[in-house]
Parts: sequence; C-alpha cells; structure tokens
Amino acid sequence: MEVGRRDNGRRSTLSQINVTPFVDVMLVLLIIFMVTAPMMEQGFDVNLPEVEEAPGIASKEEPLVVTVNKRGQISIGKSRVNNSAKLIPLIQQVMKERKEKSVLLEADTAVAYGEVMQVMAAIRKAGISRVGMVTRPPDK
Repeated sequence: MEVGRRDNGRRSTLSQINVTPFVDVMLVLLIIFMVTAPMMEQGFDVNLPEVEEAPGIASKEEPLVVTVNKRGQISIGKSRVNNSAKLIPLIQQVMKERKEKSVLLEADTAVAYGEVMQVMAAIRKAGISRVGMVTRPPDK
C-alpha cells in the first residue's frame, strides 16, 4: 500500500497544521500584554491609617470609593477629580444608578485633616448619608 492511498484506490491528502507561526504570534501577544499591563493601573498610592477594629459597610454592591492621596489629589475609582467642588455632581451622577447610597473615603495619613473634611463635606452635599473611612489593620 502506497502512502496517501486508501484501500479503494482513491488519493487522500495528509494534512497537518503547522503550529509554529501560531506559537510565535501567541508569544508576541504575551510579551505585549506583560509590558502594557502595569501601565493600565492608574490608581493612587495611599498610605491608610492603622486601626485595630473598624466597622465596615455591609453591602452586596461594590462600594463607591473616593480616594485622596498624599498630594491632595482626589479620585473616584480610577477617575481623577480636580477639586472637591467638581466631586459633588460626579458623585450624584454615579449614585443615580446605584441602590446603595454609601461611599467609602480612602485618605492618606499625610493628608491634612481639613482637606479630608472638605472631601467629606462634598460627599455629604452630594446627598450621601453613609460615609465610611477605609483603614488597614496594624502590622504585627
């Protein structure tokens, strides 16, 4: 019996997929994603105050987090806000779509108390009655 022939005498093609180009493309994509993934993070580096036991806000929805970093920059999630006055309409817009009307405030320990209170006042002016402060447990 010859290679490529069946018992009934008809020719059949032997096809095999060459996976080398596929592997090359996948490796290039992997490298691209590994290089660009760290650039996708746009969060703030916040040094949270330490507290032994802090009560949390229990909710089924992901809470809205307002962050103030050590330079006084304000953000909601990954969106930056120029000042606390522009924070009010942005919070109101986000809260229209949510059932749970609570906000978590994450402020760096280096931020002045007055700046934190201005952000908290802006959150209250936006109509949010439940404001929680984010802390971290002390290092042991």
